[in-house]
Amino acid sequence: MKQKLFILTLATILLSGCNPAPKTLTFAKAEPVARITGDTGDMKEDKAIPNSNNTTKDYNIGGTDLGIIWQMSNGEYGVLFGDTYGRDHFGADGPTGVDWRCNVLLFSDDKNPADGFTFSGMAADPADSTGTSAREIIYGAKDVSGNGDWTSIPTGAISANGKEYIHYMNIKKWVGWETNYSGMFRSADNGRNWEKCENMSWGADSNFGQVGYYKKDGYVYMIGTETGRQSNPRLARFAEKDIENLSEYEYWNKDENKWMKGDETKATNLFEDTTGELSFIYHTKTQKWVIAYFCESRYNISIRYAEDITGTWSEPQAVATGEDYPQLYGSYIHPSSADGDSLYFLMSIWKPYNVFLMKSDIKGE
Repeated sequence: MKQKLFILTLATILLSGCNPAPKTLTFAKAEPVARITGDTGDMKEDKAIPNSNNTTKDYNIGGTDLGIIWQMSNGEYGVLFGDTYGRDHFGADGPTGVDWRCNVLLFSDDKNPADGFTFSGMAADPADSTGTSAREIIYGAKDVSGNGDWTSIPTGAISANGKEYIHYMNIKKWVGWETNYSGMFRSADNGRNWEKCENMSWGADSNFGQVGYYKKDGYVYMIGTETGRQSNPRLARFAEKDIENLSEYEYWNKDENKWMKGDETKATNLFEDTTGELSFIYHTKTQKWVIAYFCESRYNISIRYAEDITGTWSEPQAVATGEDYPQLYGSYIHPSSADGDSLYFLMSIWKPYNVFLMKSDIKGE
């Protein structure tokens, strides 16, 4: 019996060695799978792209952007959008219309993005008797003077300890992406109701004014940038239970080659590149970390990968460009991509000011 067990174990080891993790990854040029927000009729160029939803009619979302997606504690996906406009939005003019909400939240149980991405519900506005309008989650005063509280824009979201968390930035003025602060909201009922985490705040010049999150091996990893699109990314981590305790956050310092606790200024650049809106995953099939981000200096959506989250990270690969998609930005990976042969991500286009599901095939060598 022991001999048979030894032979079986040896065979398993040998077979596993036949399919080692690839050393390099290539990401194909991204192709649009579907439009997921707004009305297809507001932009003649995208009429050939199928629309997975009717958010204008169902959720009073005629124009919006971002689409930060994460898997919630109940297995649903939450999808956060930025400044959102209502049914009179006309996308050829960019962000327009009334019913301006600084952010809204939709839900989905669609785990197969290969044929599009559909929504199943929303965090609704209780004042809307028709039940067809998504409400603003995080308050923004809509003071467009540039001297107060302009809007509150989500930058990342994660499920931790059975609760949902949103990281957001409170914008003072868009010129220079000047913020008042960045903060955090939480929900204990699967995203239906939210409250501010009063003890969680990042200053206007923080290395983590904008962030993305991913959970692995007992940690929540957080890659952040200064607000805007001109800084390099930095890395932090914390135990899931410590998400609301900044003093327990650890920051990766490559010069010291170690994690350093409690002082975000110790975080060094993860790689050198102008990094805007970002998201990242651990791709189990290739055993690589993968990050997607908008690079303003090259005006494209860039992808990099690494064997370890601390680096070394690959050179960037452009999967979508401004030449092919004028005024593109944002790159939020669908969580199901972590186990597949393709990277699905949500990308925004300024005109028609709406969000599209994109697909980039992954090849390993």
